[in-house]
Amino acid sequence: MFERIENEYLKVEISPLGAELKSIFHKQKYQEYLWQGDSTWWPRNAPVLFPIVGKLNNNSYKVDGKKYSLPQHGFARDMEFSVFEKAADSIVFELRSNEETLAKFPYTFSLKITYRLEENRLFTNYKVKNLSLEEMYFSIGAHPGFICPMYENETLEDYYLEFEKKETLQRHLLDNGLFNGESEIIMTDTSILSLHPKLFEKDAIVFKNMDSKCMILKSKKSDYRLEFSFEGFPYFGIWQKPGAPFICLEPWCGIADNKGFDGSFSEKEGIVKLAGNEVFKRGFSIEV
Repeated sequence: MFERIENEYLKVEISPLGAELKSIFHKQKYQEYLWQGDSTWWPRNAPVLFPIVGKLNNNSYKVDGKKYSLPQHGFARDMEFSVFEKAADSIVFELRSNEETLAKFPYTFSLKITYRLEENRLFTNYKVKNLSLEEMYFSIGAHPGFICPMYENETLEDYYLEFEKKETLQRHLLDNGLFNGESEIIMTDTSILSLHPKLFEKDAIVFKNMDSKCMILKSKKSDYRLEFSFEGFPYFGIWQKPGAPFICLEPWCGIADNKGFDGSFSEKEGIVKLAGNEVFKRGFSIEV
């Protein structure tokens, strides 16, 4: 059973399984914005990526010389969260480390995820607390999918992303989920990225050096507009299965392994280091 929060503009549903968003419905426009999941294309909606983002080399990593295994994007998306706190327009979910998590991730933690509505904006906030005295290492990110194109008379080619600033950006290329050391420039001194299926034939578009902390998904044919703000996330992914009727906008604190990486987890690119009993906070918002 899903939890629901709402205000005069939006009705949002979230599953306790993975604390995953299931619906972002605009009451005044009578429009669903979140991809509703379809096993033909992609069965998920908006998984939370924790304690890794992307894939590990050989699906394994080392802490203090000991080897652990984790699937792509970690385990949080497939675990039951408890409802920590709830109001009409906000809710807090929590996942705490337990025997199951310690077998794959040797750190004690609390992960709280808050969803909060403010007019036509949905705020998502992550709060990771290290429950031990030892340093903890992790990554965290979001993977929300949005219906795109929205209307029957549109195609993906009618849509574009408008960045907050002019950018010259390289996409870092993946080979079976791992970075292969290659990159290619796909934006040069522009704030516009036009969308088309060929963009995604080489897997996700991954940016590592973006100045913009806000982008707007727009249509040339309709008044569709979705504004995505993500201050504090150093990496960003844009993904769809080529031809699928959705697009994922993904802010990350962390990133997949480079091909052949065999170092310790603490040396992994983009890893977050959190001192004992300290708290890490990040958040992003979606405005429709």
